[in-house]
Amino acid sequence: MTETFSSVPKVDYARLTDEKTRQEELAVLRNAIFVVGFLYLTNTGLEELFRQTHAQLPRLFDLPTEVKESCNMINSPSFLGYTKLGAETTASRTDLREQFDFGTPGVKSWTEQDPFWQRLEGENQYPQSPGSREMIENYIDHIDSLAQNFVHLVAECLSLPADTFDDFKGNMSRLKFVKYPASAPDSQGVGPHKDSAGLFTFLSQDDTGGLQVLNKNGNWIDVPPIEGSLVVNIQQGFEAITGGVCAATTHRVIAPTSKIRYSIPFFLGVRLDLTLAQLEKSAKHIVQHIPASDDRKKRAVDVPSEFLSPLYSCFGEAHLRNRILSHPDVGRRWYPKLYEKYSNQVLQ
Repeated sequence: MTETFSSVPKVDYARLTDEKTRQEELAVLRNAIFVVGFLYLTNTGLEELFRQTHAQLPRLFDLPTEVKESCNMINSPSFLGYTKLGAETTASRTDLREQFDFGTPGVKSWTEQDPFWQRLEGENQYPQSPGSREMIENYIDHIDSLAQNFVHLVAECLSLPADTFDDFKGNMSRLKFVKYPASAPDSQGVGPHKDSAGLFTFLSQDDTGGLQVLNKNGNWIDVPPIEGSLVVNIQQGFEAITGGVCAATTHRVIAPTSKIRYSIPFFLGVRLDLTLAQLEKSAKHIVQHIPASDDRKKRAVDVPSEFLSPLYSCFGEAHLRNRILSHPDVGRRWYPKLYEKYSNQVLQ
């Protein structure tokens, strides 16, 4: 029987960084990576940052409509900015959420000499509200530092050198502030999907709940909030780099019915110029060096990811395709020919 799970495990970050408990906690991390693809990361030292940022989200989303619309994502070929309620789709259904998207500040501006998919890395649109930009950049700075170190710990738990995945990290990661309004029962906050923007997701939840992950028996497992923790999950980029040995897990968000839900996901980016040949070479190396069960190796040859499709020249094009289909209004404005092409395309 395929190894599966009935709950999401907890990994203590403080124990991972303490030499006395490091090896024991690395084993817990390894099991979470292999079997679940999701974990709670506790005791990160960023608990106050999470609390303060969540406290400011209602104010941000309560800004006048014209202020939010002034930084609408429709203005950004990089898919950065404000998205009004119902403007994004997942699994061909409308998501009932409102959100702001931001990227790592200071990336190189796109020019006509750059590949078209390089436009995914661009300048932020900040809401015109006192202190908002500082709050956003402070959060990105702290969470990115944690994320970089976490990837080193993942490599160690897989019996690989700590810097194994450093060359795969991208120039720009992404941060979202998300608001889910109270909706009718069984409404879709976010439909079933696997995160596709990079290596790992680091999610700070409020106390509302609604996140669920799909286990290998086809059962939806609740991921209830744990105060001060992060929910961390494998993205399709890391799945592709490891040849499916470390697989991303399908998940969804059930829209709340009685109160507003806020969440803060951070998506650690991957290099946009990675080609299929480079991914296949990496996957072969990883599969050879990670001691894995037969079941894990079977999954390694069956990776349901557009990033391994021969339709796309590189990771950047695959990611752009994903953004265009998720935000069709932005796609039609900035990439009309690609929107038409990808809308009629069947993944191989």
